[in-house]
Order: sequence, then structure tokens, then C-alpha cells
Amino acid sequence: MKRFFTKTGIWLLAAAATIAVVLCVVSALGSGTGLLHNALGVIASPFRAAGSAVAGWVDGISDRFDSVEALQQENDELRQQIAELEKQLRSAESAAEENRDLRELLGLRQQRSDLTFEAARVTQRDVSNWASTLVLNRGSRHGVAVGNCAVDSAGNLAGVITEVGLNWSRLATVLDTESQFGATVFRTGETAVAGGELELMAEGKLRLQYLADSASLIKGDVVVTSGLGGYYPSGLVIGTVEAVQTDDGGLARYAVLEPGCSVDEMKELFIITDFDVIE
Repeated sequence: MKRFFTKTGIWLLAAAATIAVVLCVVSALGSGTGLLHNALGVIASPFRAAGSAVAGWVDGISDRFDSVEALQQENDELRQQIAELEKQLRSAESAAEENRDLRELLGLRQQRSDLTFEAARVTQRDVSNWASTLVLNRGSRHGVAVGNCAVDSAGNLAGVITEVGLNWSRLATVLDTESQFGATVFRTGETAVAGGELELMAEGKLRLQYLADSASLIKGDVVVTSGLGGYYPSGLVIGTVEAVQTDDGGLARYAVLEPGCSVDEMKELFIITDFDVIE
């Protein structure tokens, strides 16, 4: 079989050569062109076609590369445009937040002209089983000092400043065990002390203690700062009475308060850096 294909191949090659010679002769007789020149033309013709095909393929590849480069350039330009739009969006969001803060600050100033406020933003939360503190982006260079208290946008008491740096401060929230405030029941005028308690902190509540035996609190009573002693401004809402209970000894009564501020959701606060002391 192998020898057969070898012989067949030789015969086919010979036949092709014969046909080429005949074509050259016919072409030469018909056109007057030299036999050798014609033979070379006939032999070169398939190579010319192949070369033309290769050139066309290369041009196609080149066009594709140009197209890919154009797409990459367009892609880069679109990325730059998206980055610029995102930058503009962040700037717009920041401006909107600042605008909202200023409106809220203006509202507070109008409501409490006796207070001086410094707007601050929460930058860190340190909440655990034994502490509830926030780090704010305002410090001593903004007039903030240890002992200043802070409120939310509605004027609810948020906590008291316990540490101050140049451009930061730490706030113990109303739930923290370090927080203690002279308090007054708005409806009755009865005085007590409100502050954080370890057992209640996990529930997001605080305690109103040192109630008089005759205290007549009911659920929903609003408790505000008393302002006694001049440590904190008066009239800041601490929270509302949720329940009135008796301690384990069965002697002292206390109330569980729902804080007026949303401790877990606070993002912007207003530090009271100065206030008029009411005697």
C-alpha cells in the first residue's frame, strides 16, 4: 500500500507538471509571450495568491489590534469619567451632610440661645459589656473640655466628655456607668440622679435613683437635667420613665429610663462648650 501511494504521488506530480507546461505553451502561443516567462508566471501564480491571502490575513489582524487598542483607550477614558463622577458624588454627599448639620445646629441655637454648641462627628464606637463610649472629631482646639456634655440634633442628652485631645474627644454616653446627671421629673419637679448601670446598659436603658419616698412617677414621665450645681445645663431631655421598681433590699425605689437619644445610631452630635448657669 505504501509503495502504491508513492507511485501514485509521482504520477500525479508528473501529470501536474505536464499540464503546467501545456498551459505555458498555449498561453505563449496565444499571447506572444516567451515560453520561459509564461512558465514562471504560471508557477508563481499560486504563490501570488497565497501571498495575497497572507497579506489580507495580516491586515485583518492589524485592524483587530487597532480595534482592541481603541476599545482599551475608550475603556480607560470611561474609567476616568466614572472616577471623576464618584469624586463629585462624594463631594456632594459631604456638602449635603454639612448642610444638614448646619441646619440642625441652627435649629438648636434657636431653641436654646443660652447654650454654645460645637458640631462633632462620631469617628469611633467603643461599646462593650462594661462601657459605652464614642470618639468625636472635635477637641481642645475647638473649645471642647472634659465635663462638657453633648446632645443629638433633637436636643436629647447624649453623654459627657471624659477625655480630650487636640482634635478629638471621648464621650461617655448616657448608658455608661461613668455618666451621672442631676435630674428632674418634668411633670412633678421631683429631683433625683440619672446615670448608667452595668446591668441595664446591655438593655440600652439607664437608671433614675435616689428618689424620694413620696415620688409619684408614672410610665412615660419625661426626665430632664436639673442644672443643679452648674455642672450641666438644665432642661436637656435624658429619657422617659419605663418602669418604677424597688431595689433588692426592698428599701429604695428607682426608675428604669429609656434614653431620649438613640445611642446606637448617633453619627453627629453637638457638644455644649458653654452655657448660662441658672441659679
